[in-house]
Amino acid sequence: MQLFPVSVPQQIICFHYEHYSLVGIEICKLQAHPRIAELSKNGDIILGGIFNLHSGSYELSHSYTRLPDEIHCRSFSLGSFRLAQTMIFAIEEINRSNTLLPNITLGYRIYDDCISSRIATKAVLALVNGEDKTVSDLKCPAHNKVTAIVGCDGSSQSIAVARLIGPFRIPMVSYYSTCSCLSNRREYPSFFRTIPSDYHQSELLVQLVKKFRWTWIGTIRSNNDYGRFGMQAFVKSVEKLGVCIAYAESFHRTDPREKVSQIVEVIKGATTKVIVAFISVTEMRILLKEIVHKNVTDLQWVGSEAWVTAQVLPPEESATFLVGTIGPTIRRRKEFWETAFDCILKIKNFTDQEKYPKQCSGEENLLEATDKYLDRALRGNSYNVYKATYALAHAFHKMFSCENTKRSSISMHFTEHTNLQSVHFTTKAGDHVYFDENGDAVAIYDLVNWQTNVNGTVEIKIIGYYNGTSTNDEKLVFNEESITWTTEQKTVPRAICSESCLPGTIKVSKRGQPICCFDCVQCADGEISNTTDAIMCLTCPPRYWSNQGKDQCEKKKVEFLSYGEILGTVLATLAITGVCLTLAIAALFFKHRSSPIIKANNSELSLLLLLSLTLCFLCSLTFLGEPSAWSCMLRRTAFGVAFVLCISCVLGKTIVVLVAFKASRPNNKMLKWFSAKQQRLTIFALTFVQCFTCTLWLTISPPFPVENNMYYREIIIVECDMGSLTAFYCVSGYIALLSCLCFVLAFIARKLPDNFNEAKFITFSMLIFCVVWIAFIPAYVSSPGKYTVAVEVFAILASSFALLVCIFGPKCYIILIKPEQNTKKHLMGKETSNKRAI
Repeated sequence: MQLFPVSVPQQIICFHYEHYSLVGIEICKLQAHPRIAELSKNGDIILGGIFNLHSGSYELSHSYTRLPDEIHCRSFSLGSFRLAQTMIFAIEEINRSNTLLPNITLGYRIYDDCISSRIATKAVLALVNGEDKTVSDLKCPAHNKVTAIVGCDGSSQSIAVARLIGPFRIPMVSYYSTCSCLSNRREYPSFFRTIPSDYHQSELLVQLVKKFRWTWIGTIRSNNDYGRFGMQAFVKSVEKLGVCIAYAESFHRTDPREKVSQIVEVIKGATTKVIVAFISVTEMRILLKEIVHKNVTDLQWVGSEAWVTAQVLPPEESATFLVGTIGPTIRRRKEFWETAFDCILKIKNFTDQEKYPKQCSGEENLLEATDKYLDRALRGNSYNVYKATYALAHAFHKMFSCENTKRSSISMHFTEHTNLQSVHFTTKAGDHVYFDENGDAVAIYDLVNWQTNVNGTVEIKIIGYYNGTSTNDEKLVFNEESITWTTEQKTVPRAICSESCLPGTIKVSKRGQPICCFDCVQCADGEISNTTDAIMCLTCPPRYWSNQGKDQCEKKKVEFLSYGEILGTVLATLAITGVCLTLAIAALFFKHRSSPIIKANNSELSLLLLLSLTLCFLCSLTFLGEPSAWSCMLRRTAFGVAFVLCISCVLGKTIVVLVAFKASRPNNKMLKWFSAKQQRLTIFALTFVQCFTCTLWLTISPPFPVENNMYYREIIIVECDMGSLTAFYCVSGYIALLSCLCFVLAFIARKLPDNFNEAKFITFSMLIFCVVWIAFIPAYVSSPGKYTVAVEVFAILASSFALLVCIFGPKCYIILIKPEQNTKKHLMGKETSNKRAI
């Protein structure tokens, strides 16, 4: 009975037929012998099936000078044959149903693709064209054409088939092609699948890497569409998380062993032991065989769904090389678990359990299932074939439920409408089957882990799950404590290229290395990093500086010459000692003011000089302590005025000695020009000049405190700025001028008679004074920070002590130690002897 007209587009027919015209009749002739289906059965509706009934094919070389030879397949695959049997089982179950497609019989045409895209292409052409050698527009083919296809297994085969039939909207439901590229509705408009897209599998693997904080991993993939697109999605996502790929290897099962051996050497020499393997079962077995051969252990495998539950190694080798493996698997169904272990799963409140001699818990070791038919079925593939067949049946049923749909137009209606897209049904196991907008199934995975049981054998345990319909934070759920890692350790393996940089350091990438490989470089002085793995140092605020660990900013130490430190205490003590000694000498002079030696040396000038020396000692104290606005102004003005007063008094004493000597000669009237009154006026005038200069200095641009960071970046030196350098040079220059003048006059008067020979002591004191301040200049310039102030205070004290000791020391010696020389007779006696000597 012929039910269907030719509705398959002529473009497809012409791929496989020669097209020519005879007396106005369009005829297509098959170029080669028609390919016969491996398994077939007629029916009202024909479903096509493409399975890899063989484990591969032999690669042939083409000379392109003759027709290529037929491709020969490798060994027969019992596991894949079971998948084909599952499709047949589902079709027969549907045919027996009174509710699904009643009074309609499903048939099938099942072809083998031998895991080859070229053979898969020939198979789909045979499915859509039929087995007639010639086709014309006057005669319909004798055999029914398929209206939908179940297949293929591999992503590469599905891509080839889906591209061919997609433009003509012939629906195709795959049970195991997971490549995320097939979700592209633009390129594959009629492609559906009952297995989740690798996009979700890649996201699951990304979540695992993120959860375990792995940043340095190796990747291995199959060199085909499955591995290429799956790993591409994974790498793109993990790189956004800052994860680096230590090595990225790929190979195909047909590659020579030398390439696989080279990959194993890369794995062996890598600094990371965590490997994400997005690879098919066949390639994984080839890789593991070489790994076992080279005895590469302690590897932490993160596997893809394709192999993570497959028996890729014998049990005894699995315990050595695969313990700790973790990865996703399609959620298994009850009926297939029961088939695998020939048992009945325990169900709560099931009263007839005692009728079944063997029961199972659902936690059995999959590796103990030795039936070769179950090698692939246990991973959910058979159930996916079952769901794919039922999805097509429900789509047909929905189409027939619509009004005005006739059997004679099934093919045209089914390819032009979206019945399959809107399918939603529940299986006997209670699973809801439907497709999203991309034709993908709902992504639900179990997360499994390879562990060693008490018997020392390896078993695969479910430790969590992944639900693609949940929110991002709830998609992946697992019990980390139940995971066994490689070498059976209970802690998560570390997979990092470089240890994290602690606070105080920053990451600096190594030249030619990924960003995960870096050196930890300590921040420079004045900069900090207060977070782990910082990429740049932060500069401390102006008044702050980095601590020794460079992880926090601390207030800079404020430094000045204080009274509390040893140096400040010593200088202050010397100053107070100088004041006390000066006051003691003044008291001694006042007490013995009537003695000849005091009268002979101008007691008034002596007391005024002692007063000025007291002021010099006291002004040194203003240089100690933290500088302030008042102390800065006081220290400079007090120093300038006190020393000018002091030098003026010494200059006055020197002039008195010279004038007194000249006045002792007959008819000399010089003494009246330098009486006591004129001496006071001279000292006042000289001192007034300095006071006027200081007043101008304080009025125009007075000294002020500043914070100096030039010498020590980590220390704030509080010091006094001069305000006006011109005023400072005027004040200091005036002191230097008077000092030089005083020294010259004293040097001239050094050989006067002994009773007036105070000039030689003045000369010696002024010599020390000048030497001290000349030495002060380079010491002041070269001393940093607070030591600049210390040098200046020392110069003040040294020059003051030089004047005090050299001028008043001999007189105090005579008064206290040699009082017999403190007589007018003694002085007059020296005068007579000196005159004779002259």
